Parts: sequence; C-alpha cells; structure tokens
Amino acid sequence: MKIVRYFFVGGAAAAVDIGIFFVFAKLAGYDYLLVGCIGFLVATAVNYALSVKHVFRSGVRYSKGREIALVYLVSMVGLAINQSVLYLLVAQLHIELMLAKLVATGVVFFWNFSVRYFIIFRTSSDNR
Repeated sequence: MKIVRYFFVGGAAAAVDIGIFFVFAKLAGYDYLLVGCIGFLVATAVNYALSVKHVFRSGVRYSKGREIALVYLVSMVGLAINQSVLYLLVAQLHIELMLAKLVATGVVFFWNFSVRYFIIFRTSSDNR
C-alpha cells in the first residue's frame, strides 16, 4: 500500500530535516531560518529519491526535471501549510509546541502524499 510506504519515506525525510536542524541550529548555533531552509531542501531531495525508489513510479506523467520541480513546488506549499498550522496552534490557540508540531507534520504529510499520488505520480492503474 503506497500510503504505508510513503509514511516511512516521509519519516526518513523528516528525520533528515530535524537532524540537520538540531545539529546546525541547536548545537552549532547557526541561524535557524537559514538552517531550516537548507534542511527543507535536503529533506525534499531525500523524500523525492526515496519516493521514486519505494513508493511511486518516476516519469509516468512528466519528464524527470518537471517532476522534480513539481515535487519542490508541492513541498514549498507544504512548508507554508506547516508554518501556518504551527502559528495558528501555538500563537493563537496556545497549544503546546511539540504537540502543535506533530499536528502540523501530520497535516503536511497528507498534503504531500495526496498531491504526489493524485497529480504528480498518477498512473493509469491509480484510476481504478
């Protein structure tokens, strides 16, 4: 089942993103916004590579270059959703930070999977 495989792929990408953030922003003291952007870019590349290896068939609907561009576009929207959910839950509703992060991550997970599954990597067998 694709969503189960994507759960592991997304988890691996999230671990990369969080790991980069923890090492370079938390431990090394680099600017968290810069590190967040770099972590996002690296995690998206990891997500794409693992997705086409374990979840989706690459090149079904689009050329590889266009496919990668669409994945990054979807991920940027996902990043905006993540930041919006975090802001709403933490700043407006005063939800605990880590709980808010878990909710935001879950929302973005379903956004990313849905767009990849139904638009970017859709195959004729997915129509059934």
